[in-house]
Amino acid sequence: MADTQTLTVPEAGEAITELGPAIHLDHCVIHVSDWERATAFYRDVLGAEVVPARKAVAFRFGGVQLNVHGPGQIGTLLASKPVMPGNSDLCFRWSGSIEGAIAHLTHHGVPVELGPVERQGAAGLGISVYFRDPDGSLMEFITYPTPV
Repeated sequence: MADTQTLTVPEAGEAITELGPAIHLDHCVIHVSDWERATAFYRDVLGAEVVPARKAVAFRFGGVQLNVHGPGQIGTLLASKPVMPGNSDLCFRWSGSIEGAIAHLTHHGVPVELGPVERQGAAGLGISVYFRDPDGSLMEFITYPTPV
């Protein structure tokens, strides 16, 4: 199972033509009620790179970005029913054991709401734990069996 990696067009070189047209998730949007609290959570608990974005921030996880709407900054083009704080449901791949994910959450004072439980994810059957961000959005860490 390969992790997501994003290369710029010059870095990809001719390999990009071999891929042909492809669709990959580039970014999605969440809405938060408090910039400082959300930044601390996504940076410290989820390990996001914090990227300045106009008056606020975005959170980057390798090749995927989580854009953020919040106090004082809302996108200029919105969904017909924009997401509100606490209405998101996101799953993140945890690269270690599920016990390690639980210990990490416990260390940061984040209660596990459900799990470990089996769940179907992008790479097949995995083991997940569920928790919430400061606004109440549902978060999930999923782990997959190590190939033998």
